[in-house]
Amino acid sequence: MATTPLFSPPPSITTGAALTHPTTTSLSLFPTVLTPHCRPITRLHVSSSPTNKPPSTTTTTTTVSSTSKPAGETVFFDGGAHYGDLLANLLLGFTLLWLPLTLAAVSRAFNLRYRFTNLRVTVISGLTGQDRSDFPYSAVKDVQVVPRFIGEWGDIVITLKDGTKVDLRSVPKFREIAKYCLAMAEKPADLKESGPKGF
Repeated sequence: MATTPLFSPPPSITTGAALTHPTTTSLSLFPTVLTPHCRPITRLHVSSSPTNKPPSTTTTTTTVSSTSKPAGETVFFDGGAHYGDLLANLLLGFTLLWLPLTLAAVSRAFNLRYRFTNLRVTVISGLTGQDRSDFPYSAVKDVQVVPRFIGEWGDIVITLKDGTKVDLRSVPKFREIAKYCLAMAEKPADLKESGPKGF
């Protein structure tokens, strides 16, 4: 009786043309058969020269400490006019006499934005925010506040050193923002506040 061998090469490769992997031993039951177009896998062993030294620990700690420092601006307040100003003016807008003030309140609510950071004051206006004015705290000479309604919101009047007055209307948290402006401008933190006025 003829016995069939345990392993026979694939019919597409002849036994004479078969290549075996050089690491295959004769004890292996399943030798690796490579086709002529395959190349054996080689491993590269790269060793560093003794002149290359690893970076010192002082360099590493300096890099880490420099990247961990907070950089850029930190925003103290970023928002538009107080919603109470819009609501009160909409309620009073049913009278024809108050209609222009209502339209001004609607325009402020949708087209005006204030941003106070640790570096500057930014006022953004316009339908697409194309009108923008910035000034640093070093240019601030004086800050005054005017409460509106019952003191829920108010106006901030910032006087610059060149005499320009910047009027910010219907600002929420206006007292805290005005004190922050004075602190950043390194001015005394006593606010000049008049009595509450209308809308």
